[in-house]
Amino acid sequence: MQLLNFDPEQLDPGMVRKRRAFVGLMVFLITAPAVVLMADLHQRTGYDGWKLAHLAVFAVLFSLLALGALQALLGFILRRQGGDSCQISASVDWAGDHGPLPVRLAVVMPVCNEDAGRVMAGVRAIYESLEADGRLPEFDFFILSDSSDPNCWIAEEVAWAGLVRDLGAGGRLFYRKRRVNTNKKSGNIADFCRRWGSHYRYMVVLDADSIMTGGAIVALARMMERNPGVGLIQAVPRLVSGETVFARLQQFASRLYGPVFTAGINYWQLSEANYWGHNAIIRVAPFIKHCSLPDLPGDGPFGGRIMSHDYVEAALMRRAGWQVWLAADVEGSFEECPANLIDFAKRDRRWLQGNLQHARLVVGPGFHPLSRWHFTLGILSYLTSPLWLAFLVLSTTIAWRFKATGLTPLPVDSFSDHVAWRFGTEAVLLLGLTVGLLFLPKILALLDLRSRPAEAAAFGGWLRLGAGILLETVLFTLLAPVLMLFHTRFIGLTLCRQSVGWKTQRRGYDGGAGWREIMGTHFGHTVLGLAWLALAWWINPTLAQWMSPILAGFILSIPVSYFTGGLAPGRGLRRAQILGTPEESAPLPELVRLEERMAALALTRETGPAPDDGLRDAVTDPYVNAIHVSQLRTKDDPSPANESRFAGLRERLLREGPAALTARDKLALLLDADSMSRLHRELWAKPEAELAVSWREALERQPEPEAGEVEFTVNDAVLAMK
Repeated sequence: MQLLNFDPEQLDPGMVRKRRAFVGLMVFLITAPAVVLMADLHQRTGYDGWKLAHLAVFAVLFSLLALGALQALLGFILRRQGGDSCQISASVDWAGDHGPLPVRLAVVMPVCNEDAGRVMAGVRAIYESLEADGRLPEFDFFILSDSSDPNCWIAEEVAWAGLVRDLGAGGRLFYRKRRVNTNKKSGNIADFCRRWGSHYRYMVVLDADSIMTGGAIVALARMMERNPGVGLIQAVPRLVSGETVFARLQQFASRLYGPVFTAGINYWQLSEANYWGHNAIIRVAPFIKHCSLPDLPGDGPFGGRIMSHDYVEAALMRRAGWQVWLAADVEGSFEECPANLIDFAKRDRRWLQGNLQHARLVVGPGFHPLSRWHFTLGILSYLTSPLWLAFLVLSTTIAWRFKATGLTPLPVDSFSDHVAWRFGTEAVLLLGLTVGLLFLPKILALLDLRSRPAEAAAFGGWLRLGAGILLETVLFTLLAPVLMLFHTRFIGLTLCRQSVGWKTQRRGYDGGAGWREIMGTHFGHTVLGLAWLALAWWINPTLAQWMSPILAGFILSIPVSYFTGGLAPGRGLRRAQILGTPEESAPLPELVRLEERMAALALTRETGPAPDDGLRDAVTDPYVNAIHVSQLRTKDDPSPANESRFAGLRERLLREGPAALTARDKLALLLDADSMSRLHRELWAKPEAELAVSWREALERQPEPEAGEVEFTVNDAVLAMK
C-alpha cells in the first residue's frame, strides 16, 4: 500500500459518472458486433419467433460475458500502472501511522452447527496474530452461536472455555448462544448489536471459516478512522485450506484471476461497493440505525425474512448516505470453500433463493442506482443458467427445424454490399469472439503475473502454473454445464414456492460425497447428456461436435464429481504442486498455525459423535455441566406448570435414556439451568438400577468423583476457565 493522497469524502461525482459511462459504453461496443453477427446468421434463413428469442438470449449472455472480460482488462491496466488512484487504501498514510487505535473494536464470528474445533482454531489464529502485533488490547472477540445441534452446542462451549483458559483471554473472548434463532445470521448479528453494539465503534464480521491476519484487521480499522463518512469496507477473502480437487480448483482460479477482477470492479464501484457478509469492517452506529432488515410482503420463498442479507445491508447503508468500499488490495483475508460439486450446489441454492428475493428491492424506494444494479447482477448471476440452457435448447430446435425444412443459407446476406463473408466464416468469427472473451481474463492474469516473478514462483513456477491452468480449464468446462442444470432446477423449485433450509456445508478440508449420493444426484444429468448427444447427432453431426464440450459435462458428471470431490487426488496434486497457490508455498504464520491445529484435530476424531453425546456429556461430566450451566439464564420465578413438566422430563431422561425424549424436549432441558444442575446431581446420586443403560455406560467412562465433587459449582467452572 502506498499513499496517494486520496480523500473519499472529496470523490468527484463527474469522474464517477465518466467511469461508469465508459464501462457501459465499452460493454455495448464489445457486445454490439457479436449481436450483429448473430443477427446476420439468422437473416440468411429468415426470421421467426425461435430465432428472435435465440438472438435476445444471446445478447443478454454476451453482454454479461463482455462485462466480466472488461473488468479483467481494466484491472490489468490499473495494476500495470501501479494501482488505481481512487481506492480506499490510498487514503491512509501507511508509512507514518503506526500508533494505537483510539477505539475498541469487536471481532464477531456467527456460527451455526459448525465444527467447534475449526471455529476455535480460527479464532485462536486471529487472536494470536493481533497479540503478536501488539494490538490485542484494542479488540474483543465474540463467538455468536445459533447452533441447534446439541452436540455442536456443547462442543462449542467446552472448546471456548478451553481456548479462554489457554490464551488467558478472560474478559476478552466471549461466547453467546441464542435461545431463539430468529432471522439466521443477520438476526444473530442484530442481537449482538442490540446487546453490546453501543460499546464499539466498529465490528469486524467473520464467517465460521474466516481467517484474517492482525495486520489486515488493523488496516481496515485505520481506513475507517481516516474516513468518517465510510460505513462499511469489504476486504477480498482468498480461498485456502482446500484438500479436494474441487476446492483446490476454486482457490487456484480465484487466486490467479481474482486480483485483476477485483481491481476492475473497484474501478466502477468506488464508494458504492457491495458487502459479501464476512471479512468486512462495519461502523456499528449507522449499521444499527439504518440496516435493520424489513420483512418482505407475502410468504416464502419470495416474501418473509430476507435470506441474503449482505447486499441489502450494503444498500441500506448507502441509502442512508454512508459510503461502502471494496478494499481490493488489503492482504491477509482468507476463507474456505465447499469440498465438492454437490455441496457447492447446495450452498448456491440458498444463495439463489436469497438473490431472487432481491427482485422486489430493485425498485425499492430510495436505493442508490448502483445498489439496484448490484441487486440485478446478483439475480442475473443465477438467471444466466436457465438463459444458457434456453440458448442451447433454442439452438438445437433451430437446427432441427432447419433440417426438417431442407433449406440452405442464402448466398446473399446483409453484409454483401460491404463484406463478402460466407455463413461459415461468420459462425467461426462469432465463436472466436466468444472464446476470446472467455480466455481473455486468463491471458491478462498471466501477463499480470509475468511482471511479478516472485509471485509466479510461488505458484510453483511457469510449468506447474501452465499445467494447473490446463487442468482448471478442462475441469471447469466439464463442471459448468452441470452447475447450469443445478441452478435451472433450483430456480424452478423456487418459482414453485419450495423454500430451502440452511445446513452446514462440508469445507474444503472435508471429504467428498459418497458414491450413492453422487449417483443419485447426477444420474439424470448423465441420461440427459446421452439423449441430447444422440438428438444433436441425428440432426447434424456438426451440431453435435459444437455442443460436445457441454454435453460431455452432462455425460461425465458422475466420474468428474467423484474425482473432483476426492481427498486422495487433491492431496496428490498438492504434493505435485499442481493447482498450488502462494498461500500454500509460502503460507502466513496464521495459516500455518491453523493447518497444524486442524491436523492435530483430525488425529483425535476418527469418527463423529453419536447423536446424544453432547447431552450425555453436559449431564455426566462435572466440568462440562458447570460450563454449560454458567451460560444459561436462571429463572427468577418458574411457574409450577413448567416445574412439573421439567421434573417429568428429567425423570424420564434418566430412567429411559435420551432416545426416549423428542429433540424439542432435549433442547428444552439443555436450555433450563435448574434442570441441568439437577440432572447432574441426580445422575451421580441415583442407584445404577434406576438409570438407563446408556447412562450407566456414560458413568463408566467418567472418573469416579471425589467426595464433594458432585457439588461442583458454576463458580468452579468460571475459575477453571480463567
